[in-house]
Amino acid sequence: MVQLLSTEGQLTTGDAAAEYLPFIDALTDEQLQQFHRDMVITRRFDVEATNLQRQGQLALWPPSHGQEAAQVGSARAARAQDHLFPSYREHSIAMIRGLDIIEIVRVMRGVTNGGWDPLANGNFHLYTLVLGSQTLHATGYAMGMTLDGTTGTGHPDTDEAVMVYFGDGATSQGDVSEALVFAASFQTPEVFFLQNNQWAISVPVSVQSRVPLYLRSGGFGVPGIQIDGNDVLASYAVTRKNLEEARAGGGPRMIEALTYRIGAHTTSDDPSKYRLDDEVSSWIARDPIDRYEKYLRNRGESEAFFAAVATEAEDFAADLRRRTLELGVPSTDLIFDNVYSEPHPVMDAQKSWLADYEASFGGDA
Repeated sequence: MVQLLSTEGQLTTGDAAAEYLPFIDALTDEQLQQFHRDMVITRRFDVEATNLQRQGQLALWPPSHGQEAAQVGSARAARAQDHLFPSYREHSIAMIRGLDIIEIVRVMRGVTNGGWDPLANGNFHLYTLVLGSQTLHATGYAMGMTLDGTTGTGHPDTDEAVMVYFGDGATSQGDVSEALVFAASFQTPEVFFLQNNQWAISVPVSVQSRVPLYLRSGGFGVPGIQIDGNDVLASYAVTRKNLEEARAGGGPRMIEALTYRIGAHTTSDDPSKYRLDDEVSSWIARDPIDRYEKYLRNRGESEAFFAAVATEAEDFAADLRRRTLELGVPSTDLIFDNVYSEPHPVMDAQKSWLADYEASFGGDA
């Protein structure tokens, strides 16, 4: 397992870390600060969204508490032209790629049937609630890049790659295996980023797989590597290296980030029914934000910086709450207007029927 940052916030210097440390040495103070800002704001956003769901303002919320380092490090390693395919709890990646997070809230509130335009939002593709299917979407897109000749060009501003996020539970889905088959066959410029948060809803990873998950990809001819998913620097450096190798024609890779889902699978789940308190406590002690804060403090980061980030996070959460409560009820036209690219008589008839049906109740019904 690759780890660059100890739980005490010290850079490691072992052989496994040596090839990745140059990527960390190249980071500026501002970039190092941004990692902390990303993780803190994401967690505050996550807490506020969970509260909003508990108060009846969202239909569902998938928490990302505990997985911030894996997400932030990998997302910051990608280039602007890369395409990122998420599952449904990659909130920090969405923010890093420039998506207005109210779009995620709209999905979870049920006021949109889709989401957002990926090309207008940092090539960050739509949340995928069908487990594992995004790996096929990503692999198909990466195959298209190869056919279009937009990868392997060597140009830093246009040379494209794909990264897809999925969890340990998704590895038990056939879609992931099929995606790995096609990725290996066509040598796609792609990184499969597996966030092993230890639980597929209520099934532990020890039941899902008798071997470490990163070894599975080798059976498909895809090199795999395991990292400490609570180490934001390891996540950044290893992802950066693997993305560069993939885009340079080295074919697909898989990264398994060992992390932990501190909260529930979603707000409809009660993890106390299947997890032991001691297990949760042991992972809380390895909190990714606490670890990275120690690293920054060891470097001499000021108290003023940490205070400013905390204030920014609170402001972010307050703005999220205000904007969520201001969301209106969408028109029923949305159900029909984008089924076909052109007007369609069947859609027109159904739309008219629904309008007449609602009008039949009279008043404000």
